[in-house]
Amino acid sequence: MKFLAITLIVHAPDPVTGARTSTTDRFREVIDNALLAEELGFDGFGVGERHERPFISSSPPVVLSHLAALTTRLRLFTAVTTLSLLDPVRAYEDYATLDHLSGGRLELIIGKGNGAAQRGLFHVTPDDQWDRNAESYELFRRIWRQDKVTADPRFRPALQDAEVWPRPLQQPIRVWHGSATSKESVDLAARYGDPLFSANVTNPIEPYAELVHYYRERWAHYGHDPTLATVGAGTAGYYAERNSQDAIAAYRPVFDGHLAFQKRLGMEPVFPTLEDFVERSSALIGSPQQVIEKVHRYHEQFGHSVLHLHADAGGLTDAQHRASLELFQSDIAPVLRRDIPDPPWPWAPVLAEPSSPPPTVPSPGADGPAPAAV
Repeated sequence: MKFLAITLIVHAPDPVTGARTSTTDRFREVIDNALLAEELGFDGFGVGERHERPFISSSPPVVLSHLAALTTRLRLFTAVTTLSLLDPVRAYEDYATLDHLSGGRLELIIGKGNGAAQRGLFHVTPDDQWDRNAESYELFRRIWRQDKVTADPRFRPALQDAEVWPRPLQQPIRVWHGSATSKESVDLAARYGDPLFSANVTNPIEPYAELVHYYRERWAHYGHDPTLATVGAGTAGYYAERNSQDAIAAYRPVFDGHLAFQKRLGMEPVFPTLEDFVERSSALIGSPQQVIEKVHRYHEQFGHSVLHLHADAGGLTDAQHRASLELFQSDIAPVLRRDIPDPPWPWAPVLAEPSSPPPTVPSPGADGPAPAAV
């Protein structure tokens, strides 16, 4: 199993203290959390895309390009790229550039996005958002794979033998489809043989499991090898301590702060108590063994091989946040890596040809066999 840390770059008051950082400091937190993720051994780091309050994640290519310059190992994810709102040609140019700058470490999770404010900003309607998402992805996919593209799309100007540069480093970049509530994105992923990433955050497991099962059904319907169907899944929260009672006590102020925020917005909480949240949501709160057991319960329904945790402290202190992530990597991740398979592909850039000649391997000598080429 592989592990991502993901941020949507929420810019809101701390749910516990009520303090609100400046925009500059909030971006600094994102950078620090990405560096922490790489230091601790996470496999990837994701940045969301939103175009409305309380998010400041309107430009993930810029943020991820900066992170690409500061990291060396993390795969860099979008979470999600809202293709229903974007010109796929312009999005391609941004992400092909980022793919080169990152050394082929980019992966996209695409989706239609959500929120009435951002739909209004881009003149997208509830009636056409799914058609826009599918059309943008199909054109985006063609541009990745073809040197020249002729197309007459519905939602952007026609292309005639269009060349779009630069060509990507990866051939092609891997694209996941983000899934939260609808079968449209699930079917699109299955049709093209792409991996699925379940949001798995807001509700209990049942609606998400239903969509994952539908994905596997449609995958088979389109004639793909069932062993290659790949699922990732999110979590509603994470905090672990050696003792489960200590973990619950430390997380309670965070939950209470989020609950109060929902009530101020007039929202009916799905999980009205912390105990209900821990029991019925995807949140991983408790001792390492409790976290491991819960991931296994979800894996029985999803069969997922990638899991994301929240990159942000989100009401925890910096010390609590770091200690909890360190505990994840020392006591939880090794067990899950052993028990749950990785995705059915190398966790590495998908390059058409080596970017440089492979190192020369010396002949075996008196000191033993030659080392393998890297």
